[in-house]
Parts: sequence; C-alpha cells; structure tokens
Amino acid sequence: MQKLGKKPNSKNLDLNNCALSAADVTELASLLPFLPELEEISLSWNGSVGGTLKALTVHFHHVNLLKVLRLNNCRLTAEDVTSLGEAFEIVPQLEELDLSWNSNIGGRLSLLTKKLRKGCKLKLLKITDCNLTAKDGESLAEILNVIPNLEVLDLSINKHIGCSMKVIAQDLKNVPGLKELNLHMCGLKQDSLQGLDTALQHLAELRKLDISCNKEIGGGFKDSTAHLASLKNLEVLDLHQCCVTEEDMTVLSQVIPLLSSLQELNLSSNKNVGVSSDPLLGRLRFLPKLKSVAISNCGLGEESFSSLAEAALHLPELEILDLSWNKCVGGNLKLLLGALKLATEIQVLRLSSCNLVAEDLALLTLLSQDGHLARLQKLDLSYNDSISDEGWLVFCQGLAVFKELSELDVSLRPSSCRDCGTWFSELLAALTKLPALAELGLQRWVLSESQQKQLESFNEDNKRNIRFDC
Repeated sequence: MQKLGKKPNSKNLDLNNCALSAADVTELASLLPFLPELEEISLSWNGSVGGTLKALTVHFHHVNLLKVLRLNNCRLTAEDVTSLGEAFEIVPQLEELDLSWNSNIGGRLSLLTKKLRKGCKLKLLKITDCNLTAKDGESLAEILNVIPNLEVLDLSINKHIGCSMKVIAQDLKNVPGLKELNLHMCGLKQDSLQGLDTALQHLAELRKLDISCNKEIGGGFKDSTAHLASLKNLEVLDLHQCCVTEEDMTVLSQVIPLLSSLQELNLSSNKNVGVSSDPLLGRLRFLPKLKSVAISNCGLGEESFSSLAEAALHLPELEILDLSWNKCVGGNLKLLLGALKLATEIQVLRLSSCNLVAEDLALLTLLSQDGHLARLQKLDLSYNDSISDEGWLVFCQGLAVFKELSELDVSLRPSSCRDCGTWFSELLAALTKLPALAELGLQRWVLSESQQKQLESFNEDNKRNIRFDC
C-alpha cells in the first residue's frame, strides 16, 4: 500500500486508479490471507486487472467478511466474470457490487447470475455501460427473486436492455425495498414504460427514479402513470430528454404535484414542457421540499416562465435552478425577483444561453448587494453574447459581494469571438475578494496584450489556485 502511495487499512483496500499491473494483482492476492477483517476492495480504473481476477478470487475465502467490491472499468473478461460468479459462495456478506464500464460483460451476465443463491445479501448492484444484451436482461430478471434486500439497481447506458425491460419489470416486485432505480439511456420504449409503471405499485420505498434519455418513451406517459403518483417517498425524478408530448404533459401535470417528498426534478430537453397548455410549472408550488429544478432547453415562453416564477415563491428550500437555453428569460429575469429574494438556500444558478441583457445582470448585482443570493456557489452566465460591455462592467463591479462563489462562467458561444472590455480590470479586482473562487470560464473572450499582463500579474501576486478557462 505504501508503494502505491496509499495508507494501509485493515478493513478497506482502496487501490482505485493505481495503474496496477498483472503482477501487482498477484501480489495483492498473496496478501489476502493476512487481511481477515477486510470489508471493502476497490480496484476500479485499473485496466490490467482484466484477465487476472481469478488469481484474486481464489483467495476470497480468507476475506469472508467482504461487503463491498468495486471493479468498474477494469476490462474484465468472460473468464473474470466466471471467476467472480464462483466466488459468490465464499463471500456471503457481500452487499455492494459495482461492475460498471466493463463492456465484455455484455452477453455473459449469466456466468455471474447463475451462481447467486437465495438469501444473497446484495443491496447495491451497478452494471452501468456494460454492453448488456436483451438476454442479459432476462438473466438479471431471474436473480431478482434471490436478492430480496436490493436497494440500488443501476443499469444505465445499456441501450439494448430495453427489449427485456418488461421481463425485468415483472420481477421487480421481488425487491420491495428498492430505493434507487437508474434506467438512464436504456433504450426503453412505450411498452417498457407500461411494464415499469405496473411494477411501481410494489416499490413503495423508491427514493430515486431515473428514466432519462429514453427518447422512444415519449407519448407513453399518458397511458403509464397510474402508479407513479403512489410513490410517496420519491425524492428524485429524472425525465430529461424523454421527448414527452403535449398529451404526456397533461398527465404529468396531474401526477408530479402529488409526489409530496420530491426534492429533485429534471425535465430538461423536453420542448413540450414550455408549450404545454397544462400548468405543470405553476403546480410546482405544491412541492415545497424541492431543492433542485432543472428545466434547461424546455422551450419556455413568457407565460410558462411567469408560471414558474410564481410557483418558485413557494419553494423556500430551492438550492439549484437551471433555466439554461430558454431564450425567454432574457429581459424577463425580473419576474424571478421575488423568488430569488426568498430562496435563501440557492447555491447553483444556471442561465446559459438565455439571451440575457445588461438589465438582467444589474438585477443579479442588486440582489446580492441587498444580501440575497448570499450562499451562491456556482453561477453560469455563458453563451449570453447579447450582454453589452456596460452590462458586464456593472456586474463585475458588484461581483465581490458573492463571497461563497466557487465557479463562474461568462464564456461566449462557440461561434463567437469578442474583445474583452474595460470590465476585465474590475473582474480581476473582484477576484481578490472572492476566496472560494476556483474556476472561471472566459472562453472566446480575446485579451489584449495589456490584459494578458494583468492576468499574469494577478496570478503571481495573489498566488491563487484559480483555473482560468480561456
């Protein structure tokens, strides 16, 4: 462990991203007999582990208290998967298994699942981006009845598993304690959504549901939300980039406001959120526990933006608000004035590509000077080429008030290129009063020779570890 720059720990063997060689794995295996108390092994992001796992697993009987095994991005082979399956019997306490980003698992998951026995204590199973096939989905469905304690199931970025989603959904009733279900980018279709909705009636403990980036489920919500409203413990719902239709929005407008525990809602990249005649954004007022609202690129119009602004007055715990890529925000940020005054917990505000104008920046500055937005940590104002140099000047003159700001992005859009104005000097002056700032995006702003010297002097004089992304 010392050779690899890690601190020895008898219960946690963390060799994540250590550039291990095959010889290192063999050496590690020889140490297991001397670590009987070991509970966690992490070998993630070590590509040379692939093809050598058997040398390690044959010694797992020495570490039968093992609870956590992380092998993501290890280039595991079919032989490794077989060895791992055979090891399940000698690590009966295993609760967490992460095999993500091992593409060779695809088509071979049964080598692992057929070894699982009833009473298995697995609580977390992550198989993200493993090139899983429809057949793997069926193998996974078969083991759900032997892992009754499962709390987290992550199958994200397996585009072919959607074909077997109906089969998986039928067996989700066997894991009633499931708290997180991640099906991001799984190739789900409308019939998959119907099967999933039927399964939700058995998942009363579900806290997080992610079905984002499944474009073919658009149009299916109108027939598949009967049980979504029953998830009274749901805290996170991610539906971004699902091609929801206006009919879907009609149903979602009725269902989402009933999720009384909801804390995070992501509807981004669904253009019909903004044009729908149903007032979903206005009804967010019935979800006072919301901490994060992401409606980037939702085609908001002035009417839907006004509805959101009014609802936001009833969201006192809001910490993250993403309105990026909604052009109607520009010149209308004043509609959010009341909500931003009340949102004392706001930490992240994203307004990228919103057609902002100088008046909008003046409003933000005024709010901060009046003691609002005091906890703001991340502010994204990028791709707003419509802001004049005078607008940037006023903003930079008041920037020092954001004492907790750690990230600021004022980059221009990729097709643009513009000379920095006199506001650049004000910006550097403000940075000296922002101790938490670590990253500043300035892409496609052209610095004059004198401004480049100012930046060099700033770095030398202040010895600050700010990453300037120019």
